[in-house]
Amino acid sequence: MIVKRRFVAYYRVSTRKQGQSGLGLDAQRAAVANHLGDELGNVLAEFTEVESGRRNDRPALDAALTAARLHRASLVVAKVDRLTRSVGFLERILEAGVDVRFADLPAIEGPTGRFMLQQMAAVAELEAGLISTRTKAALAAAKARGQRLGGHRGGSISEEARRQGRDTQSSLADRRARDIAPVLKQLRVEGIASPTAIARALTGRGIPTARGGTTWSGPQVRLIEARLARAGQLRPSPTRQ
Repeated sequence: MIVKRRFVAYYRVSTRKQGQSGLGLDAQRAAVANHLGDELGNVLAEFTEVESGRRNDRPALDAALTAARLHRASLVVAKVDRLTRSVGFLERILEAGVDVRFADLPAIEGPTGRFMLQQMAAVAELEAGLISTRTKAALAAAKARGQRLGGHRGGSISEEARRQGRDTQSSLADRRARDIAPVLKQLRVEGIASPTAIARALTGRGIPTARGGTTWSGPQVRLIEARLARAGQLRPSPTRQ
């Protein structure tokens, strides 16, 4: 079965520069439409950021990234400089874990595209330098404590590494639950409340599961609800199926 690719479009306009240099909203939409061609119908949502020149927050970008994660869709931007002029924007993209496509640079997509994007913004070099510095410092500190380095290749993992792994997985699960929370609340407003009914609704709406599956189950919904309930973001659903 061929999986249809899905997209979320993100536009940025300035109150001062909207009509200059081909960066107006109409021009950006036209660039995205030309880039996607027959796939334009696969755009799930559009988000437009209107910049005042004084704001550092980007609520439309955050909303676009949330939608892209929720639907396992790619973020589409008209021009590469709409994001890469700011390292902060790039960091948000990389941390969000979504694929990004630029209409003026079609080659930038997937793992290779992410690497190219990092190089263009000089982030990869900085990140590698910081990681190298931290690694060397950690090794030096471990050696100073008398910890034996190297030699053993049994593949054992320290308890600290295990804890960090669990924390990372938990953080990703929390983020996924937060992304789905608005959908669950809307379903309840529509009278869809039991885990089984919610699972059918999520499947029908084409929202992927945490592992990228296409079919939801009641237990999966309960896990999401339990995580949100612990965070005080959602009431537990009725027990009746």
